[in-house]
Amino acid sequence: MGLFRNRGLTDDEIARVPPGQHVVRDFPVLHAGSVARTPATEWDMRVFGLVENPLRWDYGEFRALATVTQVCDIHCVTTWSKLDTTWEGVPMSWVLDQARPLANATHVVAHAEEGYTANLPVDEIRRDDVMLAYRFDGAELEPVHGGPLRLLVPRLYFWKSAKWLRGVEFVDGDRPGYWERLGYSNTADPWKEERYAF
Repeated sequence: MGLFRNRGLTDDEIARVPPGQHVVRDFPVLHAGSVARTPATEWDMRVFGLVENPLRWDYGEFRALATVTQVCDIHCVTTWSKLDTTWEGVPMSWVLDQARPLANATHVVAHAEEGYTANLPVDEIRRDDVMLAYRFDGAELEPVHGGPLRLLVPRLYFWKSAKWLRGVEFVDGDRPGYWERLGYSNTADPWKEERYAF
């Protein structure tokens, strides 16, 4: 079925599609709860927990930070993949340099609107392609896709790239997030089809 749905792809593109996935040209909208629409005047972003230097930015301060642009593929647990997506935002590696996580910080909890959380090992967010993203394909990231800010972790299934991000907390142990508590995989590697915990 996957090969049939991926007709027309080049050999290079096929090699970039994890098992069980099919390529889409649009950008499907999937999320738990309603679309968050916090006014810029009420929005902030925090980095806290087991760090030497807790950080907080309001909307204007965050948008004034230096950004990078990157192109990457993204993969949703619901079996769609989108190739060559372009994102702009603040590199997570820079955030770690500023916050300086303590030695006992092993994981992060991404905190989003409406109490949504996603968990990741610190080693995962140290990767060069992880960012706090607010632009997609040359335009502001739309609220339905997580704007004004989402975590972008392209190596993992896309639920780990939490929409409507408001905080990153460093903790000393794993704390399963929203979907993980509902039975999704904790590690979420698309190339191993780590979709569910069972």
